[in-house]
Amino acid sequence: MKLRIGKIPYANLFPIFYVLERECDCSSYEFVEGVPSILNKMLRDGELDISPSSSIEYLRNPSIYRIIDGHSISSKGPVKSILLFSKIPIVELNGGTIYVSSQSESSVALLDIILRKFYRIQCRLEISQNPENSEGEAFLLIGDDALKHSSQQSAVTSQNELIYDLGELWYKNINLPFVFALWIARRELYGKEELLNKFVKDLNNAKEIALKNLPKIAKHSPMKEFMPEEEIISYWNKIDYDSTDEHKKGLDLFNRYLKELSYL
Repeated sequence: MKLRIGKIPYANLFPIFYVLERECDCSSYEFVEGVPSILNKMLRDGELDISPSSSIEYLRNPSIYRIIDGHSISSKGPVKSILLFSKIPIVELNGGTIYVSSQSESSVALLDIILRKFYRIQCRLEISQNPENSEGEAFLLIGDDALKHSSQQSAVTSQNELIYDLGELWYKNINLPFVFALWIARRELYGKEELLNKFVKDLNNAKEIALKNLPKIAKHSPMKEFMPEEEIISYWNKIDYDSTDEHKKGLDLFNRYLKELSYL
């Protein structure tokens, strides 16, 4: 019997999984790789036991999940990998269409909240497999796609896209962390409780080691193909991997906005 664990292949979790798979005994774990939206469904359907998962997935189904304390993917300001790219200022997008990634519902909902609550405008959010190739005034990218596109744009001298960091816009208006993802486990694990307890200890250890060794880990990051090591380390340092009372307040506010806008 193995614990089935979701593995998001994005750069933001690379340090954690890098240490986890090299420093811990993973013989009783089965890692299943996928983007957040896919892993969310697998966890919901009982095909996974635990996973880093979109915060909106937990908020929609709190009765079937338990939160692993002390862990999240959050930001207190710019996060660098949840980005809105626009040809025009954001306030001029009212009534238009924004093409969004299908990989994360939390990020799409956050964009809608920012538009409607902070800017008092409404846009049609159209899911696209390739948002950056869609016709329109603006598009949303997340994860490594956002990092790559942003890096490519910064290398172009005549950059014609405005870039809005959703983590920065949230924090600027709310002054609380935004919780993009949580580590959550199914409440019913059918005999795997001991394995879960072991994994939580391994996860705690992996986080502690990873955050102390980011420069060493950056040397092994796939992001080196399009980002210098210094930028990779800077990106990781922008991410908040903790989960405190302050994060809970931010998550509670996100929950309230989701209900107000009928996402829940």
